[in-house]
Amino acid sequence: MKFIILGCGSSMGVPRSDGYFGKCNPKNKKNYRSRCSALIKTKDETVLIDTSPDLRQQLIDNNIKRIDKVFYSHMHADQTHGINDLRVFYIQNKKTIPVYADNPTKKYLLNTFKYCFQSINKDYPVTLKLNSITNKLTLKDGKNKLQVKPIKVKHGNVDSICYIIDDKLAYISDISDISKKDYKHFKNLKYLIIDCLWLRYHPSHLNLENCLKFIEMFKPKKAILTNLHSDLDYDYLKKVLPKNIQPAFDGLTIDL
Repeated sequence: MKFIILGCGSSMGVPRSDGYFGKCNPKNKKNYRSRCSALIKTKDETVLIDTSPDLRQQLIDNNIKRIDKVFYSHMHADQTHGINDLRVFYIQNKKTIPVYADNPTKKYLLNTFKYCFQSINKDYPVTLKLNSITNKLTLKDGKNKLQVKPIKVKHGNVDSICYIIDDKLAYISDISDISKKDYKHFKNLKYLIIDCLWLRYHPSHLNLENCLKFIEMFKPKKAILTNLHSDLDYDYLKKVLPKNIQPAFDGLTIDL
């Protein structure tokens, strides 16, 4: 099983659309960051987490030829507005693709991208099927069914869903806080991929200081920082972080 970080940038990416790199060195390719999406590949399934506005290029860059289902973390534009790029995977086999989201995200997707879920006319068939997130999410991997555990976390004034894969890896790209009752789910994982926006305070995201506090508390074997703003240069982070913590880069692949 592989876990691929398709994009690790914050909501405007690095560089921004006006070419601004902030403190990031444009000579380092790992500072070129598209908006956050991730992918899980097993023997049998290719599962997407979020549909970034940069999804099309992310899928091309990583040679992804199929998508079997999609898990959404929350309704914000940088996690959802690449949804139309799923259409090609419907065209491949004429089967609707199941997508999973919490109730606020379901409502947002249905209102904003109605044509994906309800037939508008015969020329544009329904391509996606909207499903609720439950505690029975699984991935098929050969003869095994791997558990996908959804954990609700705070992301400013909305909730976001963290996905824990097979009790080995947690992906939590947008977060400001975790309820203490859920700490037990995050302890002693092999990988913790976690939001780290920038150095200063932000009401909806973790900054570097608070991100490191969670990592110290949960003690994963390895932590990877994602949702990185243009304030955070890749080489700067490599220099200041402990050896078991690294900044993400687009295309970073983890073998599980």
